[in-house]
Amino acid sequence: MKLKALLPLVTHPDPNSDAVAAHAVAVARQFGADLHVLVVNVDIPPVSNALSDLLLDLPNKIRQAEEQSRARGAHLLDRVEHQASAAGVPLSTEEVSAGPAFLYEKAATSARYFDLDLVGWEKGNPTSRTLAEAVIFGAGRPTILLPEHCDIGTLDRIAIAWDGSRVAARAVADAKPLLARCETVSVVTVVDEKPLAELDAGERLADGLRKRGLQAEATRIEAGDAPVGAILQEQAIQLGAGLLVMGGYGHSRVRDFILGGATEAVLDDLRLPILLSH
Repeated sequence: MKLKALLPLVTHPDPNSDAVAAHAVAVARQFGADLHVLVVNVDIPPVSNALSDLLLDLPNKIRQAEEQSRARGAHLLDRVEHQASAAGVPLSTEEVSAGPAFLYEKAATSARYFDLDLVGWEKGNPTSRTLAEAVIFGAGRPTILLPEHCDIGTLDRIAIAWDGSRVAARAVADAKPLLARCETVSVVTVVDEKPLAELDAGERLADGLRKRGLQAEATRIEAGDAPVGAILQEQAIQLGAGLLVMGGYGHSRVRDFILGGATEAVLDDLRLPILLSH
């Protein structure tokens, strides 16, 4: 069955840079996925207040914000179409509008209808972070974060962050279609970050993957005093992995996301594409 991937683009207030177009197309091409682009532009309700109209010129500011949102969405869509055409990736597109409070919810809801979500990640861009959190914890689908300043290399080697937990198991299950397309799988277990139910958890998973026809190996590492998210990424890069698979720890209280330590460390310092599943 062919994969269907979604690239959601929220264009207000701080849209993604052009890098997201090339990154999303590169991932879709390597996994043989059809790519659907959802552009979510802002639709700001009118403010009917004579004083604000007179002193702040709010109607004009609202119009400018909406025009900028649509223009940026059209620009990003053009970039994705150009990249997809050059790479031979099947592409479909959609543009919608939503109020400022519902931009991310619209993206997360739409993401539930796809096999895989691709989200551009830019450090210092609050829109990209909020979108990533909304999709990871609200879509119920695996999400690959695409760091802005990172070339998408070959994805024939995938690393799995494994601690034997439920969310880690969910991430592996969600990543099965991608694992089936790679050449080598590296199972990475951090042994000193928290108590593990089974000391041989990583080897058990690797053995199970080998029995399913995958080329898999297990690696045990120690984090020491370093953030576990950073150590996992460093190890994945050293192993030559182009993608790291891990469970996303966290939940949302309305719009305030409470993240687990490893997830927080990854989002604070993303170094390679990461599939997060929740």
